[in-house]
Amino acid sequence: MGCAISGLGLTPKSGRGMRHAEPAAERLSPEQIDMIQESWKVIQEDIAKVGIIMFVRLFETHPECKDVFFLFRDVEDLERLRTSKELRAHGLRVMSFIEKCVARLNQLDRLEQLALELGRTHHRYNAPPKYYGYVGAEFICAVQPILKEKWTPELEHAWQSLFLYVTGIMKRGYQEEEEEDYSTSGGASKRERPQKTTTAL
Repeated sequence: MGCAISGLGLTPKSGRGMRHAEPAAERLSPEQIDMIQESWKVIQEDIAKVGIIMFVRLFETHPECKDVFFLFRDVEDLERLRTSKELRAHGLRVMSFIEKCVARLNQLDRLEQLALELGRTHHRYNAPPKYYGYVGAEFICAVQPILKEKWTPELEHAWQSLFLYVTGIMKRGYQEEEEEDYSTSGGASKRERPQKTTTAL
């Protein structure tokens, strides 16, 4: 197992031309849904802790991700991040999104709508899709020690599949918003518009 992002199959593809790219994972099986929902009951007991660990690891392994986060862009000291109220709040927002995804695993139309809207929101905050896969990978690394012996290769695969599915839909939402924005702005590129600040995923 381990936590190398490249080994999780979650390393995102970058660049344009992804309009028709679908999630790499197929829809989850009933067994995978059960595994995820059962493991979530344990994870949610440490929900704030997981959120902080996830983002500190993200900034540690991929410091370029801080460019997307206005509040944390200039923070070099990871210890400051671990005690940051802002990071805790953002970690909780992301964990809340994951919780909603888990709750909608038996209602995929609602799950898709949730992920699609989050992708659209990320375009408004100038948070590009190339970062989405990193969050899923760091989440998986953060929850392994919490689940201990409950963590299995099958459970890891189930969570990977969920993140691949959700981030694929988020990318589609981002691209749809990008195309709409481009057409309504008369072809002005994002670089020509004011930079928005974000605490996005």
